[in-house]
Amino acid sequence: MNLIASWSGGKDSAFALHKAIQQGHKVQNLLIMMQDKTKSNFHMISTELLDAQSEAIGIPILKVPTTPETYEQQFTKTLNEAKAKGAEGIITGDIFDVALHEAGWLDKITKEIGLKPVRPLWHRDTTEVLDEFINEGFKATVVRIKKDLLTMDYLGRELNRQFFNDLKKLGTIDLCGERGEYHTFVTDGPIFKKKIEIQQSQTSTVNGWGRLEITKFALKPKGR
Repeated sequence: MNLIASWSGGKDSAFALHKAIQQGHKVQNLLIMMQDKTKSNFHMISTELLDAQSEAIGIPILKVPTTPETYEQQFTKTLNEAKAKGAEGIITGDIFDVALHEAGWLDKITKEIGLKPVRPLWHRDTTEVLDEFINEGFKATVVRIKKDLLTMDYLGRELNRQFFNDLKKLGTIDLCGERGEYHTFVTDGPIFKKKIEIQQSQTSTVNGWGRLEITKFALKPKGR
């Protein structure tokens, strides 16, 4: 099928995109809902970094500014426009129902529009998902943490085998962060034609969240 991919810049959306491509689907666009013109919802990733991911992967990105009040309206409008351009479905990295929405929200929206939801990670064991993400060669960096669940020193960490083992030792953390424990920014992986090198960053705290703001980065050729 020809698809549009719901994008967050983080590990689940990147891994789901990878799985969908492996299944033979074609992807016309990445789609991300933005907090404003400068940064995304939830992960708070800058528009420049999102453009870098789009270039590195080789798929154009649609960035749609929205508010909590207009989110569903804007999301539905964008999917209708994607369908008019040939999209038959939407890829999501959802493992469980979408946070902050009622159960079955995505199914309801896509059914009304006439698109098929493609969810390669749906209801998979989250420990297995993170394990496979690492084994497949993806690289991601922690850019947000919930401070009552993880300490600030998790910011900036790469999702590698040590990270996997450290989370398992904690015992109270979902390994994919499905309770909002952490969010990530993906810099490399099998779907990337170039890699993103993080060169400078700074940390801050906002409303109980720790945030890593990437202030300098570069796109680099792979294999060098």
